[in-house]
Amino acid sequence: MTKKDETTLLDIGYVLLILKKNIISIFIWAIVGLVASLGIVFFFIEPKYSSSIDILVNQKANNAQVQYATQQADLQAINTYKDVLTKPIILTPVLKEIKNTDNYQGNLNSLAKSIKVSNQTNSQVVTVTVTDKNAYVAADIANTVGKVFAKKVKKMMQVDNVTIVSDAKVNSRPVSPNKKLFALAGVVLGLFIGVAIAFIKEFTDKTIKDSSFLTDELGLTNIGSVYHLDINEDDYGAVKVIDRNKISKNNSAEEKISTPRRRRV
Repeated sequence: MTKKDETTLLDIGYVLLILKKNIISIFIWAIVGLVASLGIVFFFIEPKYSSSIDILVNQKANNAQVQYATQQADLQAINTYKDVLTKPIILTPVLKEIKNTDNYQGNLNSLAKSIKVSNQTNSQVVTVTVTDKNAYVAADIANTVGKVFAKKVKKMMQVDNVTIVSDAKVNSRPVSPNKKLFALAGVVLGLFIGVAIAFIKEFTDKTIKDSSFLTDELGLTNIGSVYHLDINEDDYGAVKVIDRNKISKNNSAEEKISTPRRRRV
């Protein structure tokens, strides 16, 4: 990190050094994020299941020219069918039936929100997808919608040919929540928190770690270094041995000086 014109500049090497120093804590935060996200998925979010039914709506024609015109009219009427499928005229009898058969607890509004109607471009097949917290209820709602629609649309729009292309099947595989997406989001969030804590810790640390900061940033003169030895470090033990040897040598020298010489008789 360098300072220029009161602006702090970060070089890539310094950033990588911070990340390297805190790689273990960042990795731990990523694991915590993963575990937390999976915990939320499994214990706090209720899974939902979906089931779909395909409905073909067309009109019969006797010759090819009339059939083509009728087919184009049916394609233009697809948006009308899609709109009708989510209206109370269809959903009210559906709600009444599924309350009796499946003990459905929702109302007309929640039923409408659980239904999605779609179709492919230039296709006369309408797909009704129902999402519910119970896989069997989702399939029953979809099949009931198809049955009620087939009866109502013949009277409403004078359509003489409504075919159920494929019935809704029970799908025991939940469509939400997306466990992989939640897990990825948890890991990314954990990494972000770990990196943020690493940089906050680095920038709030006011200790001087290099003598170049004193000379380059503060303009002071470096006249020497004083090292600190921890009592538990190996270097400290070596210093004690050296110091003990010096003391023993000094004591030996003092004994030699203080011991009087004996004269021979």
